[in-house]
Amino acid sequence: MDLSMPVLVVDDYNTMIRIIRNLLKQLGFENIDDASDGSAALAKMRGKKYGLVISDWNMEPMTGYDLLKEVRGDPNLATTPFIMITAESKTENVIAAKKAGVNNYIVKPFNAATLKTKIDAVFPDNNA
Repeated sequence: MDLSMPVLVVDDYNTMIRIIRNLLKQLGFENIDDASDGSAALAKMRGKKYGLVISDWNMEPMTGYDLLKEVRGDPNLATTPFIMITAESKTENVIAAKKAGVNNYIVKPFNAATLKTKIDAVFPDNNA
């Protein structure tokens, strides 16, 4: 896996951004940007190519689910690996995210090992 690839963390809760950023750094990622909601994330994604997006589901005004649908609907962004994070493990949410094209799904709380497993699953060709 290319640990130098840019990663975009999207969450409207600054503490969560900090936690995810720290977990990513523990895993060796160096190039980490963040956005506070889906529309801010979209603007960043249209200006820079990200190797991975890790987004919270529940945000205002644009949710992570809406962001995912926008990303998958944009030919320039459609192939960007996307991991959704949520506090709710509702089956219908997981199914909706899968249908919308999410690459993986993490339920809070989680640790570096869980994050690594989910990221590794998104990049299967890179696992040693």
